Amino acid sequence: MDRRTRLLEIIRTVSAKDVNPDPEESLFESGILDSFALPDMVNAIEREFSIAIPDSDLNPRKFDSISRIENYIESRS
Repeated sequence: MDRRTRLLEIIRTVSAKDVNPDPEESLFESGILDSFALPDMVNAIEREFSIAIPDSDLNPRKFDSISRIENYIESRS
């Protein structure tokens, strides 16, 4: 399973919605996720991709779209 597919599964699980957002679509502005879902999504990303995300990076802008999340994961790997 590729990175994007794995991220989509995380987003679907955290949001409890069967969504397929465009890679550039804002997950927060579109209503797919809200700020309360951010910690759950970050925890799932940490587990799925075996990375540590510092508290200082818990900013919705860093995780606003699938593309931004992919870039973030790439920078942490």
